[in-house]
Amino acid sequence: MSTTQVVRRRAAVLGHPVGHSLSPTLHRAAYAALGLDDWTYEACDVTETQLEGFVAGLSDEWAGLSLTMPLKQTVIPLLDHVEPLAQVVGAVNTVLLQGTGPGRSLVGANTDVHGLVAALREGLVPGTAVRDAVVLGAGATASSTLAALAELGCTTPRVLVRSVARAGAVLRAAHRMGVEPVLRPLDDAPALGLAADVVVSTLPPRAADAIAERLDRAPRGVLLDVAYDPRPTALHARWVTLGGVAVGGERMLLHQAAEQVRLMTGHPGPVAAMDRALRSALEITPAG
Repeated sequence: MSTTQVVRRRAAVLGHPVGHSLSPTLHRAAYAALGLDDWTYEACDVTETQLEGFVAGLSDEWAGLSLTMPLKQTVIPLLDHVEPLAQVVGAVNTVLLQGTGPGRSLVGANTDVHGLVAALREGLVPGTAVRDAVVLGAGATASSTLAALAELGCTTPRVLVRSVARAGAVLRAAHRMGVEPVLRPLDDAPALGLAADVVVSTLPPRAADAIAERLDRAPRGVLLDVAYDPRPTALHARWVTLGGVAVGGERMLLHQAAEQVRLMTGHPGPVAAMDRALRSALEITPAG
C-alpha cells in the first residue's frame, strides 16, 4: 500500500536582530486561513556576513524569504534575477525560490512599495491625488517610499536627510525611477511644519522624537511613520494631537506581508485574517 508523502514548504524572515519581528505572526496567520498546513514560517537571525552561507544552504523545501535590514541590499548579488521594481528601488525584501535542484533560481522582489501604497491609501480620502510629499530619511525604505509616492502621483517630493553626502543611494534610485526629489536638511522639518499631502517618516524608532517635540501647527496631510515600536510613536501621537490623520507603521507591515504571501504561495494574502493576528499581537482594539 503506497502512501503520499507531504512535501513541507518553508519560509522565514531573516535579519539582525530579528527576534522582534511580527512577520511570523502574519505569515502563520495567513497559512492557517489558507489551509496551508504543510507550510512553516520562522525567524532566523542572520548577519550580512552570514547571509551568503545561509542562502547557499537552503534545501528544496524552501519557498521564500522575507528580508529586513541590513540585508535588503546585501542579498542582491546572491540572486539569479531581480524583478524590475526591486532593481529600480535598489532594495529586495522578498526572495522567491523557484524550481528545484540544480535548476533552482533565486528571484528578488520588493513588496515594501505595495505595503506603503496600501497603508497610505488607508489614510487618504479615496480618489485623492498626492501632489506634494515629504520623506524623512534616506535609507532603503526611503527609496521604496519614492516609488510608492510616484505611484500615488508625486514625483517631486522633499526628502529630508541628516547628511546630503550620504544620500547617494536614494538619489540614484530616484534617478532610475524618474523621480526628482528636493533634498533638505532634516533639521528643517519643524520649520517646514511638514506641510504636504503625504508625510512619510522612514527614520529608525525614536529618531523622529525631537521633530515631534518641535511641531506646533496643525498638519494638513496624512502621516505614515513606518516605525511602530513604541506604538504610537511620538511623531504619530503629536500629529494626531494637532488634528492630523496618521497611519501606523504596522499597516505597511501588514500589506507588504500579504503581498509576500501571494508571491510565495500563489494564493491572495488573506488580509483580514492577518490583520486580526496583527491586532492581537499588538493588543490593538479591533476596528469597528
